Amino acid sequence: MVLQARNKHREAAPKPPQPSRASQSPLRGAPDAGAGEPGPERALQSPGRKGAASRKGPRAEPAAPPSRGGLGGRLAAWLRGALGLRRAGRGRTWTTLLLAAFAALLHWSHITHLFENDRHFSHLSTLEREMAFRTEMGLYYSYFKTIVEAPSFLNGVWMIMNDKLTEYPLVINTLKRFNLYPEVILASWYRIYTKVMDLIGIQTKICWTVTRGEGLSPIESCEGLGDPACFYVAVIFILNGLMMALFFIYGTYLSGSRLGGLVTVLCFFFNHGECTRVMWTPPLRESFSYPFLVLQMLLVTHILRATKLYRGSLIALCISNVFFMLPWQFAQFVLLTQIASLFTVHVVGYIDICKLRKIIYIHMVSLALCFVLMFGNSMLLTSYYASSLVIIWGILAAKPHFLKINVSELSLWVIQGCFWLFGTVMLKYLTSKIFGIADDAHIGNLLTSKFFSYKDFDTLLYTCAAEFDFMEKETPLRYTKTLLLPVVLVVFLAIVRKIISDMWGVLTKQQTHIRKHQFDHGELVYHALQLLAYTVLGILIMRLKLFLTPHMCVMASLICSRQLFGWLFCKVHPGAVVFAVLAAMSIQGSANLQTQWNIVGEFSNLPQEELIEWIKYSTKPDAVFAGAMPTMASVKLSALRPIVNHPHYEDAGLRARTKIVYSMYSRKAAEEVKRELIKLQVNYYILEESWCVRRSKPGCSMPEIWDVEDPANAGKPPLCSLLVQDSQPHFTTVFQNSVYKVLEVIEE
Repeated sequence: MVLQARNKHREAAPKPPQPSRASQSPLRGAPDAGAGEPGPERALQSPGRKGAASRKGPRAEPAAPPSRGGLGGRLAAWLRGALGLRRAGRGRTWTTLLLAAFAALLHWSHITHLFENDRHFSHLSTLEREMAFRTEMGLYYSYFKTIVEAPSFLNGVWMIMNDKLTEYPLVINTLKRFNLYPEVILASWYRIYTKVMDLIGIQTKICWTVTRGEGLSPIESCEGLGDPACFYVAVIFILNGLMMALFFIYGTYLSGSRLGGLVTVLCFFFNHGECTRVMWTPPLRESFSYPFLVLQMLLVTHILRATKLYRGSLIALCISNVFFMLPWQFAQFVLLTQIASLFTVHVVGYIDICKLRKIIYIHMVSLALCFVLMFGNSMLLTSYYASSLVIIWGILAAKPHFLKINVSELSLWVIQGCFWLFGTVMLKYLTSKIFGIADDAHIGNLLTSKFFSYKDFDTLLYTCAAEFDFMEKETPLRYTKTLLLPVVLVVFLAIVRKIISDMWGVLTKQQTHIRKHQFDHGELVYHALQLLAYTVLGILIMRLKLFLTPHMCVMASLICSRQLFGWLFCKVHPGAVVFAVLAAMSIQGSANLQTQWNIVGEFSNLPQEELIEWIKYSTKPDAVFAGAMPTMASVKLSALRPIVNHPHYEDAGLRARTKIVYSMYSRKAAEEVKRELIKLQVNYYILEESWCVRRSKPGCSMPEIWDVEDPANAGKPPLCSLLVQDSQPHFTTVFQNSVYKVLEVIEE
């Protein structure tokens, strides 16, 4: 590598730490849950977010004979079959692929531009880039860094599978616990890329000297794919760019028109801040996982519509399931809603038992593969998703017996639904008891707190964070301004009208019988039910609207469907309707895009930079740290020191550790807290005074949360406030700046 020196003047004034632009919460370190990794990371952005101060589609026909034009020809042949195009439409197929590629390029450019504008990432030093990956983002990136810097790839994988730094003094398999396959794959690609480029003599990065002004020391900033952080982020943005190509193909296939693909893509862009946050928080699990959910749902749609199932479609579904589940612990909850929707579609007669049984088998196989690849992660086997698969398989096996029950059709539907619901809950309860698994118990408690007055320490850490609160009241209004909500409601009502028309004849018959007729267009009913499921998730937990909004964009493509609106298109040209709708959408949509483009900022966190530098040069390499979860992730990533707690909140043991660490913000006696920290072998505690006083809403400051958990000490002054004034005699202050105060634990 050729090192070049060049001065780039950057904003001179030192800036205070710039928090993520998520809805602010006193609990910036709120844990990262299976329900979506809580924490201070940026929540889904609204169009009004402020920047930094400084910167009826035709049914599928039999597939055409395979093309002899190589891989591209075979892909085009498959797409022609999938989109229901005849061989004569080869040119149209290639047009669809080119438009999809253009959509991918456009989205890649958009999110890359937003990320660079927000962070000025290309001009940051290595330490600043690592600090920019706050909370669990930094935790995930640290394992990529470990593998990249290891003597060999296999040595790096062994290190993360025998990790001694993350939950000191425990040795844990982080690949099993933290869904780290994306980091393993990207690290292997990075090592291969750099070795090949070095071998052929191509420079992979250029380094500059960047002056920061006002007495701050210059830093070295490297650009290019040879820089690990730049490589890591670039691959994520490429993957999410390709996701937009899938959305175009998805909308085209579902609606039967390329206009539908156009509607889906434009709706996504017009509501971009509500659809994704990859441009603000690239390392989150959803950034790797969600694109494969889009592919998975496209394949499910194809399977539901196809008159004949081919092995290739089922294998592709299995692979997409695995790629969706491996990177993200929350994927199982999404697939649970899909299985429930498909089961409902079958019960009311839109898909036959043979097709559903094959889909269930594929889900079972993919779940088993993930269980093996995750080294026997028991949370997968004891999940509601796994229990639901077993119960549905049992109901399908017993279907002949259900049909012999002398009840009406509606009663039979209710019976099967009750068997599924109560059977899933009971099997989940039994398997959790048998395997002794309580790692996902906080998810049930979180949902309970949404409907009842239940509160505990873990639940309050979630519900006090804005991204885990109920959906904002402004969100439906933002959907309405871009006309996304009105269009989706029109489509949904059209599907409901079709369902009522189909069901009326069945439900009005008094006699019981085995109905032989199979209703058409089950994929439309499935999408309507999936929309309802995502709506419930999005309303209960604001962060989960990242599933709802993109699905609404897909549903909007059905405004072009002749199956639903053929009566209208007989009178008005479809293009006229679609472009009129898009023109109206673009009024607010273009304003939303302009708001995103106007976000200009620059990452700076001098207090944390001082803290990390002090730790690196003033403490022993084996010194053990405890503190707020976001800060601990940075300590592990940049200072390479052992920590006792971290932001990944999916383990019952880790939750217990964090509760002990956070007792520093309770009203307990200092001696009691010190005694528990010594049991964890903590040498230094990083105290942040702001955690003592800030709160997002009443009852959400750390002392108030502890009042719920520890009412016996309610009314006493918070320990953190006392230690800020005087850390003696149980602790010694060894470092302090405007944000952080490091306390050394005095062992007796």
